[in-house]
Amino acid sequence: MRNPIGGLMALVLTITPLIAVAVPPLDEENVQPLEGAKELTAEQLVAAVLNNNAGLRGLAAAAEAADYRIAPAGALDDPMLTYAGAPETAGGPRGFQERVELSQTLPWPGKLALREESARAQAQAQRQSLSDQRLVLAAAAKRLFAEWSYIHRTLQIKHAHKDLLVELQRVAETQYAVGTARQQDVLLAAVEEARIDTEIVAHQRRQREVRAMVNGLLNRPPDTSLPPPAPLPEPQGPPGLPVLQAAALEEHPSLQRIRAQVDAAEAQHGLARKDYFPDFKLAAGYSSLWDDADKRWTVGLTINLPFDFSNKRDATADATRADVMRYQWQLTDQEAQLLAQLERGRARVQETRDVVDIHRRRLVPLAEENLDAAVADYRAGRGSFLNVIDAERQQLRTEDNLARAHADYLRALAALEQAAGRPLDGASPPSATSSSPAGAHGDAIEHE
Repeated sequence: MRNPIGGLMALVLTITPLIAVAVPPLDEENVQPLEGAKELTAEQLVAAVLNNNAGLRGLAAAAEAADYRIAPAGALDDPMLTYAGAPETAGGPRGFQERVELSQTLPWPGKLALREESARAQAQAQRQSLSDQRLVLAAAAKRLFAEWSYIHRTLQIKHAHKDLLVELQRVAETQYAVGTARQQDVLLAAVEEARIDTEIVAHQRRQREVRAMVNGLLNRPPDTSLPPPAPLPEPQGPPGLPVLQAAALEEHPSLQRIRAQVDAAEAQHGLARKDYFPDFKLAAGYSSLWDDADKRWTVGLTINLPFDFSNKRDATADATRADVMRYQWQLTDQEAQLLAQLERGRARVQETRDVVDIHRRRLVPLAEENLDAAVADYRAGRGSFLNVIDAERQQLRTEDNLARAHADYLRALAALEQAAGRPLDGASPPSATSSSPAGAHGDAIEHE
């Protein structure tokens, strides 16, 4: 009589595991919302960076991979199918003798849940790392936009002052022709014009550098053109410190990430404590090696004996407990760092807002009046041309300082938003950074 499970070897060899690979769809279209725009806003740049940055996409893929690992972490190990045959029985009176066994490992109750909990917390930490990096990139994009705006504004100012110096040189030549000025006045205006030309060249180089850095964040070639910047937002007072602190402590991704790491470490510690208990393996099999048919079917239970002679389980439990403490201390430290950053960032926003206000209401008008008075005195023969040049330099510095302070406000606001963990509302529609550099004094020159 042949073995009742004859052909079992063929069955075993035909069992092929099917692996379902979940591949997230790739967004092949690299959206470039900046192309064709007449002017660039900070919000547009931030959105484009968050959509196109290669490093951010890598973190998004890592977060997706961590999510996929949750289900396997809480699943049972694969059942094991064991097959053996007795070669010497081939061709014997009873046919080829075989043995087959199916077994399943069952961990101690609670282990699978803790493994899944740990994987879930690690996935949450990965997602919060992605959110934190989004904050970092948004702040970096706004800082670069502030510099992009400042470079364009200061180039406008310097070109306007260069035109002003050409006009001043013409005035000096007229005065020299009628004998009321010196040739040195004409030369002084030409020297000042050449000095501004060198500053324009330096700013044009900086403009190319900033464009390259922006395109680097956008994952584009460094020489790709960018639209000119829209006017910067009007400086506003920041929210109150208690509001910022409460929001940051509750929602900031860096804190959420560490809290998730604490949860993962606590799950690992619970798993280490359950490692003192045995795991089980249930098995059922059939062996045709037995002559007695009643002995051929078997069931069995196997457990490991968790003796801790080498203290490996104690060491593992102690290590996981130390990991919990490590992340808890990291959380405490990060909370203190964020609170300090909020205090410094809010003070910086207030300072730059006040500096912009002082320049607009006092310094810029005074510098314009000073230049107008110097030009009028020179026309009347009561002042020197050097006073005119000094007044022109003072106004150039004042207008440039206003443009720099306005850009510094956006930088400070970006740093405060990064520390707060969210964008801060309250920015009103922008207005012009300052009046035309060649405004009042230019009209005075034309009418005199």
